[in-house]
Amino acid sequence: MSMEKILSDLRKDVQEYGFDAMAICPAHLPDHIAENLATFLDDKRHGSMAWMEETAARRADPQTLWPEAKSVIMLAMNYGPEDNPLPQLQRKSEGTISVYAQNRDYHDIIKGKLKTVAGRFASRNKADVKVFVDTAPVMEKPLAAQAGLGWQGKHTNLVSREFGSWLFLGSIFTDMDLPPDTPEIDHCGSCRACLDICPTNAFPAPYQLDARRCISYLTIEHKGPIPQEFRAAMGNRIYGCDDCLAVCPWNKFATEAQEAKLQARADLKHPDLAFLAGLDDAAFRKHFSGSPIKRIGRDRFLRNVLIAIGNSGDPDLAETARAHLSDPDPVVREAAQWALDQF
Repeated sequence: MSMEKILSDLRKDVQEYGFDAMAICPAHLPDHIAENLATFLDDKRHGSMAWMEETAARRADPQTLWPEAKSVIMLAMNYGPEDNPLPQLQRKSEGTISVYAQNRDYHDIIKGKLKTVAGRFASRNKADVKVFVDTAPVMEKPLAAQAGLGWQGKHTNLVSREFGSWLFLGSIFTDMDLPPDTPEIDHCGSCRACLDICPTNAFPAPYQLDARRCISYLTIEHKGPIPQEFRAAMGNRIYGCDDCLAVCPWNKFATEAQEAKLQARADLKHPDLAFLAGLDDAAFRKHFSGSPIKRIGRDRFLRNVLIAIGNSGDPDLAETARAHLSDPDPVVREAAQWALDQF
C-alpha cells in the first residue's frame, strides 16, 4: 500500500470519529524540551504532583516510553465553549467550572475513539500502536507543536490558528515510519494577555508556569487547605481556571465543540453555590457521574465551593457555610470557618 493511501485512510478514520485535526511528528523531542522539564522539576514548580518527577525520563523522550516508536500521530478534538467563559466570574453566587469539565470526562470520550482509529490503522498496515490521552507520561503539547497542530503559547498551553486554545489532545505511537508534518511556529508576538490576566501570577516569565500558584492546580490536584494568599484571587472558580485560555486573541477563530458529550451541561455552566454546598457524598457522586469533577471527591470540591462562598459577598450564603463547621473533614471545616470570617 502506498504511503499516500495509508495516510488517506487514516485521515478518513480520524474525521469519521470526530477528531478535528491530525498531524504527525517523529517519536522524539528536541533537547530543549527535556531541559525545560528538568528546570521545572528542579524548581519544584510541579508542587505535589510527584508523578511528574517519577516519570520524567519517559516524559521527556517518547522512545524511552516505548523504544520501538518511530512516529507519533497527534490528534486534536475541539471543545470550544458556546460563550466566552469569563463573564461567569462576575456571577458571585454561582461557581465557575472550567470549560473542559462542564460535561463528560474527555479521557473516556477520546480514548475510545483513539483506540478505534489506532486499531484500524494497525490492522491495515500490520503495525504496532499504543494510544495515550493525558494520563500517561507523554508531553502532548510539545509533540503537537512538533507535528504542526499549533504552538505552545506564553501560557504554556497549545494555541491553534484554527481553534484557538480549546483543543483536547491524544496521541497514537506507532513503529511505522510516517512522513512528518511541518512544526508550527510561534504566533504570540508581543501579546501578553494570558500572562496579565492570571489572578495569582502563576507565570514567572513567558512560557513558564509555576503550578503551585495556578488555580487549576490548587482546585484540582492540591489536596490540603488552599494557601491563604490565593483564596481571594480564586473568586468563584470551583474547578479549574480558564482565564489564560479564554483571553487569547486567537480564540476569535474558535468554534463551538461538535461532539455532543463535550458541550456544556446547563447546570454546570451556571452552578448554584448553595446547591453544591448541600451535596453529601452520595449526591455529589450522582450529580457528577461521568464528569472529571467526580475524581477529586466531595471533600476537596466542597473546600473549593466554600472558598467561593466566602468570596461571594452574598450574605444569604453565610448560613450555608455555617452548616459545614462540624463537617467530618478538617479541611472542609477550616474552609467553612474562613468563608464565615469573610462575612
